[in-house]
Amino acid sequence: MKLEQRISAFSELGETLRDTIAGKQTSYTSRIEQLIENQHHNNPWFTPDNVRMAVSAIAEELTSGNLNRWCNAYPGLDKKIKPLNVGVVMPGNIPLAGFHDFLSVLISGNRIIAKKSSKDPDLINLISEILVSADPEFKNLISITDENLTGFDVVIATGSDNSARYFEYYFGKYPHIIRNNRNSIAIIDGKENDNELEALGTDVFSYFGLGCRNVSRLFLPAGYDLSVLTRCWNSYSGLVRHKKYASNYDFSKAVFIVNREKFTDTGYLLMKEHNSISSPVAVLHYGFYKIPEEFKIQIFQLKDKIQCIIGHDYIPFGKAQMPALWDYADSIDTIDFLLKINSTRIL
Repeated sequence: MKLEQRISAFSELGETLRDTIAGKQTSYTSRIEQLIENQHHNNPWFTPDNVRMAVSAIAEELTSGNLNRWCNAYPGLDKKIKPLNVGVVMPGNIPLAGFHDFLSVLISGNRIIAKKSSKDPDLINLISEILVSADPEFKNLISITDENLTGFDVVIATGSDNSARYFEYYFGKYPHIIRNNRNSIAIIDGKENDNELEALGTDVFSYFGLGCRNVSRLFLPAGYDLSVLTRCWNSYSGLVRHKKYASNYDFSKAVFIVNREKFTDTGYLLMKEHNSISSPVAVLHYGFYKIPEEFKIQIFQLKDKIQCIIGHDYIPFGKAQMPALWDYADSIDTIDFLLKINSTRIL
């Protein structure tokens, strides 16, 4: 299967998803819409808005221009190879969290054996079906299972710190990429306008903050008034009407009160001064700095735990959950990893 075919098929997948989001009728529109509307019955975190956001983010990246730009950076992609059997353990923290691995394996000409997440079992199946309809040659390159992975040459696995240790134990003897917990941060310099701060709300609250690219800690200039932020985030007050989010909010609030910890309560978000870049659902950590060098030192020390940084001179506000094709999780280039293994298998 030639690279041009693979790019064309994924571009067609993107067009189908974009048409559906735009309300246009395709042969898959009703099924995609049905999945978007019904995922919350299986996973309460996967609300229609959240699933639609995930599908939209993927659809916007799957254009011919983006795919060609991405692939052109890897001359080895157009070589004929013996496909690797790549086992992929897919995460389920947000909808289609494993899609980029799915894309990377297939666009590089390899075969994917995907263990889908029990928290997100349906979306990747339909995505695969649409891709195969775009080019039937993909049918023999895609295997999706609920069972343990078998028959693989290489492993890509994503999970928590605990599951990463499990992955290392079972998959360590194979070439692998194993990802664990990461979090994202935002740098506030005090020069942000209201539009930027409103956009930061998207980085904090999208997917209920469950994604590794969601902002879970703020770096604020000394003396910064938190109300400057919270007055821009009132549109998210309805989150507490979501049962699971509200339970997390109530639990953390009770713990803070019992422990007599200081915190700011917005009625839908608890803001707490804390050094950790990882925060519970419905909690946002923050800290102050006097000079930029202070947070730069902290960022360097935490670089292996940070997924992305939002702010001026970094990823723009509101774009945390809109990664480009070339924005790799944990900064590990999946395509380069697969190409290096395939370099000894060129036919």
